[in-house]
Amino acid sequence: MSAETIVITPSLNPGPDVRQWTGIAAIAVAVLLLAEFIVRESIGGRPELSDGAALVDFIVDTHTQTLLVIMIDTFLMAGLIVFLAGFRQIITHSDHNLEWIADLAFGSGLVFVGVTLVGDSMEAGTSLVAVTMTPDPAVLVALTAGHMLMFGSIGCVLTALVAAASGYVTHASGALPRWTGWVAYGSAILNIIAVPTMFGGTSDHAFVSAGGPGVAIFATFPWLFWVVAVGIVTIRGRRHSVTIISRRHPQLP
Repeated sequence: MSAETIVITPSLNPGPDVRQWTGIAAIAVAVLLLAEFIVRESIGGRPELSDGAALVDFIVDTHTQTLLVIMIDTFLMAGLIVFLAGFRQIITHSDHNLEWIADLAFGSGLVFVGVTLVGDSMEAGTSLVAVTMTPDPAVLVALTAGHMLMFGSIGCVLTALVAAASGYVTHASGALPRWTGWVAYGSAILNIIAVPTMFGGTSDHAFVSAGGPGVAIFATFPWLFWVVAVGIVTIRGRRHSVTIISRRHPQLP
């Protein structure tokens, strides 16, 4: 009775390179964020919510820029989903025991994206209402305040969960440089600190307010910096791996 030898050959078409696409998604997030920031700055400061007439005039005057910001943010969130999926894959390939924590980061990231898109829809709704019908200041105030809370404290809690889980799996798996894990931990701490801004009022001119500039500077931007940093690291790591393979197997394309 002869024994059969089974030879398993690697797939010639392994699919898209996860590191490459994780990096591409992160760079896309950075570019879209810069575009969104430029458009947002062109809008200027929003009047106080207590001044209904001024708020209506402001929304009518800036509705085009606002809708442009929402459109950019929608593509940004799509890029973020690709990044989160790629990050999860990199971690689980390194250590399957960390899969549930990587799933925690991915799942909470998807909830963050969903909450952000709902908030964007509320902000876009103010523009559509203001230019297509006689606007009710009370409605515009409610939509604006809800958007601020989703962008602020609610988003901070979810971002902190994503960042904390990401920092843990980075250190535990060794799949990425340890400094990126520390950046994630720092982002998680800053987002937790920013949660109480919901008690800081609704003024767009107050640094510490619900959805104010303090949230963007100390919570949103540090986490997005981590996203971009991980993207750059994964692209560089992918190129390094390709170089090593090419040297070992020069016959490969």
